[in-house]
Amino acid sequence: MLLVFIIAIVGFLLLRPLLASSASNPVVKSSYDWSTYRYHHPINSIASLPSGKPHTFPPIQHKFRPESKPAAIQRKARQQAVLDTFKKGWQNYKAYAWMQDELQPISGHGKQTFGGWAATLVDSLDTLWIMGLKREFTEAVKAAVSIDWANTTDTACNMFETNIRHLGGLLAAYDLSHEPALLAKAVELGDMLYAGFDTPNHMPPFWLDFQKAKAGQLVAEDHQISAAVGSFGLEFTRLSQITKDPKYYDAIARVMSVFFDHQDTTQLPGMWPTHINARDQIFLDSDFTLGALADSLYEYLPKMHYLLGGLEPAYQRAYRNSMATAAKSLLFRPMLPNDTNVLVAGSATVASGRSTLNPEGQHLSCFTGGMFILGGKLLSIPEHVDIGARLTRGCIYAYNAFPTGIMPEIFRMRPCPSFEACQWEPDEAFETLPEGFAAVLDPSYSLRPEALESVFILYRTTGDAELQNAAWKMFKSIQAATETEYANAAINDVTTSGKPSQRDSMESFWFAETLKYLYLIFSPPELISLDDYVLNTEAHPLRRPK
Repeated sequence: MLLVFIIAIVGFLLLRPLLASSASNPVVKSSYDWSTYRYHHPINSIASLPSGKPHTFPPIQHKFRPESKPAAIQRKARQQAVLDTFKKGWQNYKAYAWMQDELQPISGHGKQTFGGWAATLVDSLDTLWIMGLKREFTEAVKAAVSIDWANTTDTACNMFETNIRHLGGLLAAYDLSHEPALLAKAVELGDMLYAGFDTPNHMPPFWLDFQKAKAGQLVAEDHQISAAVGSFGLEFTRLSQITKDPKYYDAIARVMSVFFDHQDTTQLPGMWPTHINARDQIFLDSDFTLGALADSLYEYLPKMHYLLGGLEPAYQRAYRNSMATAAKSLLFRPMLPNDTNVLVAGSATVASGRSTLNPEGQHLSCFTGGMFILGGKLLSIPEHVDIGARLTRGCIYAYNAFPTGIMPEIFRMRPCPSFEACQWEPDEAFETLPEGFAAVLDPSYSLRPEALESVFILYRTTGDAELQNAAWKMFKSIQAATETEYANAAINDVTTSGKPSQRDSMESFWFAETLKYLYLIFSPPELISLDDYVLNTEAHPLRRPK
């Protein structure tokens, strides 16, 4: 009897933070409680979080020296400019789109794009905290903890997007503020997303159809985006770490074990194709990339190694193997004048056992610079740190090359025969394009953060002040092209001279990622230190246990 009493007390102490609401932030419970959901495809055993003393990692951040007074004045002025841009957009989001998913930056209206769960608000919680906007943060928290996950404009939710934006946003805001109401809301959402793994093989579908889930009819698709299946690790692991409930970690450990089992048997051994048959666990497609459709699957490998304290060796092995293949088959040095030594992440197609490089760059692929740098630092692989720096500078080059000062969404370049010395050969066929570019396949810019993400990581790991100058130039170019009366808008063509035409769209990652990375580049380095936090693919900082 005494043992039962002790277990009950311990259980209450563990759950108390989840159930608590601060006096100022009472949680409005969702009208459907997913914690009571009964699995139709029961799990025989639950994998626990890896136990033991976390490994000691080498320092990630550069050891910065005290800055001079002129440098501090310049940095703070740049930081303030970024803050002013955020505050303008946030004030208009509050005025014209409060609790809606997005502000339309040209018309000044709101719109629902992710089920009506206030995507921009939740995605921006940690940005508000980081930027010191505590009054706005408190107001946003009150709104966020009133969201009813059962009250939605859709019949299903995009599991990947809801996970990285909403769950990641709530967890990061909790890790920063320790506000219990945020954790309670994250647990509600985590329980809903957890139900998405209730399929016959426990692989998640792309869409969590609520009625199908409740009827036990969810199945994983036979043609599924690989990143959408394999990018729950950081958020679900952190939720298990905080709550001490291993079920979330178990769900993603089960999925990733399938990826690990197939890593060396795909058509490009070491990497996974852009699409997989998640229903039958088949990995036979022939297209491979580090960009759209696969990006965060790879990004999360070194970050999971870091978040788990190095206690699950499968992530280290998977990172090493996948990046060895990527460096050999997907990365290329573009042919550029003046012996410019940068790299770009392309893609590859395999036919009859032979891999062919497609030298197309994507803005989405610009995260790879930061990934290689982090992986190289964590695992003491100096060549990866060098590759990451060259990839980052490749994205900076692409920004500087176009009239707007912004890189296009998708472009093609001429590859050198190898990473080593490469002779520049002008080609009259491409005279209308910036030097080194063979085609611009999608000239748009949708306020994406990936290039600035890698600039941030390269700056924090090297202390090179020239990267702050590069980021400032990128910010000024983005601001000149995208600013509207209300906020900032996606643009249609970065190759035009003068102000380009704009689209009435401002995705939540503008606040959550792009402006956050810019603000952090111009902040003291101890603010969100890479030695203390792991950032998810939506730039939400999750505190790593030490």
